[in-house]
Amino acid sequence: MFSGSEPDTMETRKVQVTGGSTYTVSLPKDWATANDVSAGTTVEFYPEDDALLLTPQSDVERQEGTLDVSDLEGERLTRAVMTMYVSGFDIIRLEAGRITTDQRRAIRDATQGLVGVEVLEETTDSVVIQDLLDSSELSIVNAVSRMRLIATSMLADAITALVENDDDIAYDVIERDDDVDRLWLVVSRIFRATLRSPKAAEELGVPREDCFDFHSSARQLERVADHAAKISNLALKLDDIPDGVADGLSDLRADAADVLEKAMDALFAEESEEANRLGHAAREAVLEIDEHTRRIDDMLRELDPVQAQSLGLIVDSLSRSADYGGNIAETALQKAAPRP
Repeated sequence: MFSGSEPDTMETRKVQVTGGSTYTVSLPKDWATANDVSAGTTVEFYPEDDALLLTPQSDVERQEGTLDVSDLEGERLTRAVMTMYVSGFDIIRLEAGRITTDQRRAIRDATQGLVGVEVLEETTDSVVIQDLLDSSELSIVNAVSRMRLIATSMLADAITALVENDDDIAYDVIERDDDVDRLWLVVSRIFRATLRSPKAAEELGVPREDCFDFHSSARQLERVADHAAKISNLALKLDDIPDGVADGLSDLRADAADVLEKAMDALFAEESEEANRLGHAAREAVLEIDEHTRRIDDMLRELDPVQAQSLGLIVDSLSRSADYGGNIAETALQKAAPRP
């Protein structure tokens, strides 16, 4: 198995024995040429279960990328910077005939939305930003664990803000959504690095299949945080709500949180038996939530239509959050399944 630009068709080689004890195999010429491998080139080998990954050794420690931003501004420019960050560039050079004030503002917005990224250099026609974090300091497990804590606490606080009509709590929840977004981009950056380089996966100490599972689950947590922020925005527009509806929403939030906790515990479980037990329990709990949401919907029919519509959106957000927990549980069950 070769890493890098591979031949268009699969090629096979017979293993030879030289010197009585050394196993050798030749490399496909097309692949070697495409990856600048020649006599004297050092290559790296990475064992991965029953496979052996080979890649040319790279002397480049910091990946640099250049982007022409002449036609980019506002959200498009911010998104372009974030995309280059997730793609793995450590140093990003943004160039134009002249960098406008609005473009500089968009670039600053982008750096504030990324972990460990700062502006390194500014001129009239370019801005250079750099990721200052050492890749060895990043942990996909820690990032996902942190996302879990923030997202679930956001969901709880969003319902508290609604029930207690507390705008301060609502605003705090909305601000914390940015923290989850930053961690989501970190997880995406780490995951893509493991896809590009076997060395990155080895340094991370997490199998690439597990990285995929963590990345998939992080996406679900990011969506939970988005719904918590949505609930908080609705809470800012709503006044006092009936006690019965408030109790129903609080119970529904607790049920959704239970699904998320079981699912995340299953994802991080070291024993497959425990992961299967928790994963199936989470999936079953999702089904029970449907009846709960129907009871609340019945109560909403008796309220003012405008208020009922907003509260219905909140019920939907809580139900969807539980569904995202169910998706994580499904990922955990796949992670715990025997591998071929």
